[in-house]
Parts: sequence; structure tokens; C-alpha cells
Amino acid sequence: MLRLTPILLALAYGIVMYRISIWRTHKELDAKSTELADRKMKALTDRMAAALEIPRIPVFIYEIDPVNGLAAPDGRIFITRGFYRKYQSGEVSDAELASVIAHELGHVALGHAKRRMIDFSGQNALRTALMMIIGRYIPLIGGWIADMLTSLLAARLSRGDEYEADEYAAALLTKAGIGVEPQKSLFLKLEALTQQRAGMAPAWLMSHPKTEERIAALENLESRWNKT
Repeated sequence: MLRLTPILLALAYGIVMYRISIWRTHKELDAKSTELADRKMKALTDRMAAALEIPRIPVFIYEIDPVNGLAAPDGRIFITRGFYRKYQSGEVSDAELASVIAHELGHVALGHAKRRMIDFSGQNALRTALMMIIGRYIPLIGGWIADMLTSLLAARLSRGDEYEADEYAAALLTKAGIGVEPQKSLFLKLEALTQQRAGMAPAWLMSHPKTEERIAALENLESRWNKT
């Protein structure tokens, strides 16, 4: 029983962290967001809603500066104020911004949004358990090894989610008559933004697959569709 204690403690920690993370996320988003009211964007989200056979797709502006889009565990879709400013200034088109919304809808539809919150808590629990276990045998660098192993697992899970959400978005945008090109052009713009900032990746690209790999995956998808 004593041998299982670190694992049981880590599991309990993970459950507590999951509940706290959900509560904090909802509180933060409720306090710092308002529903998007933009006629051009509504026209595009209405087309996507029709393709999904649902009444509408509400989108919320999250009042922070980094360029980002996100899906909350409760299914709400958010675009940051920083991203919306890029659209208002003409740096990002309405169709490109719609592709971000479609991507985040993919995370919701495929269960990624809820799973990510669970994964985050689970990763913290796993990291704690590994630190306890490995630390017994490798006292000085056990914590570093535990952190590295957990980070590698998290990165792999995140990349898989992004490819799946890209594919969902491509199918939705195609069905809505918007097409896949806005996805690809946005990827290229975000990569250019990365270079302009001396190698600092925008928040939206953190832990995501490489731009060229995502574009290649979309082109392969289009090729398969054209053959059917």
C-alpha cells in the first residue's frame, strides 16, 4: 500500500487540479469576454451553421492582446481581441478569421476542448507521480527527467489534436462554400509574423505542428477528396 501512495496522491492531485482549472477558466472567460457583433463575420458563421444544420455559431471576443483562438471546455468559441484587431486592420481576412473559428469548432466537436483540460490536470498528476518515483532513484535530476517526459507526451497529444481540428475545419469550410485556401493563407501569415518577431512564435502556434506540415496535410486531404 505504501508503494502505491505516491500514485494515489498524484491522482487525487490531478482531480483537484482539474476542478480548479475548470472553475478558473470559466471565471476568467466570463469576466473578460463579450459576444462578437460583426456583420461580415456573422454572414460567414451563419454559412457554417447552415452547413452544420444548427441555428447559429456564437463567437466571443476574449479581451487579451495575444493573437489566439480557443475553445472553452463548455463549448464556447473565443477569438482574442488581438486577433480581431488584425482582422479590423486588414491583416487577416474575414475568411481567414472564419477558418480559425472552424478550427476551434473542430476542437469542440472532436472532444479536444474538454480532453485538454483533463490532459492538463492529468499531466500535472503524472509529473508529480514521476517526480516522486524517479526522485527516489535519481535525486538530483529526477525532477528534470519527469518534466521532460511529461512535456514530450503533452506535445505529441497536442499535435495530433491540431491535425484533427484542421481536417474538421477544412471539411466544414468546404461544405459552407468558403474553401480551404483561407486556412493555408492564414498559416503562412502567422509564420511571417513569427519571423518578424525574431523567432518568437505567436500564441496560436505554440505547441502546434510546423506550418509547412499543416499545409501539406490539407493539400493531401484535398487530393483525396478530388479523387472520390
